[in-house]
Amino acid sequence: MGYLNGETIRFNTTGINPYFLSEQDISNLILKNETVIQYADQVKEIYFFGAGCSSPDKHEVVSNGLSEVFQNAFISVDHDLLGSVYATCGNAEGLNCILGTGSNICYFDGKKIHDGHHGLGYVLGDEGSGTFFGKKVLLAYLYNKMPAGLASEFKKAFPADKEQIITNVYQKPFPNIYLAGFSRFMASHRDHPFIKDILKTGFQEFVNTNVKDYPKYKEVPCHFVGSIAYYYQETLIEVLEENGIEPGKILQKPIEELFNFILQKEGIVQQTS
Repeated sequence: MGYLNGETIRFNTTGINPYFLSEQDISNLILKNETVIQYADQVKEIYFFGAGCSSPDKHEVVSNGLSEVFQNAFISVDHDLLGSVYATCGNAEGLNCILGTGSNICYFDGKKIHDGHHGLGYVLGDEGSGTFFGKKVLLAYLYNKMPAGLASEFKKAFPADKEQIITNVYQKPFPNIYLAGFSRFMASHRDHPFIKDILKTGFQEFVNTNVKDYPKYKEVPCHFVGSIAYYYQETLIEVLEENGIEPGKILQKPIEELFNFILQKEGIVQQTS
């Protein structure tokens, strides 16, 4: 999103992650968007929050890639966790969780983020994420542990055979995104006991591994950002309440709230009561 002469400008690009894209890849990706290019020379400030941007060297990759396109702009690059904190907690204390393709969590004291021992990626972690659930559903199907009726529906939705699946997971780029794609199967079968059990078990694993790692998890609201949290929020809230955790905001995409927070924080617009 952008703000120019009092007008809000909306646009989309594919995801930008410096672990997977080079500086040149990032600038090429941006240059494909006609809306962005139309205003590129007029952009004065950019605030980018993205996955994989937790270290200075990764900041530089994104910043340099963006600078190739937005040559007149001040560019700030930060981790997606901080962006989601601004969107959910604002200036208040709370836990902030990401449940999308991957998963992560942090505690925000109202002024700064306190990182935990999380965000280990889809091989070691990502409990409760799209990749996590996609893998669970896929394995249930491949191991013939899925009820027959569901298995028949799964085969219609994803006709790839075992060899194709193994090739995509082990030999092609972005296996995490590929695996997360299988989690979409749960959406139209969320009321099936087998799927609901996978959801409850996965969210409980996220709570046990991530949320309960913070001493104040029962004292502050627990916010969520991401499609998995948003689309399966009924089951997520059920699990949170069973663990004595106060559900906070649950946002599919934090961009609107983050955009408004940055405008107010930088004094570009006045906060409304």
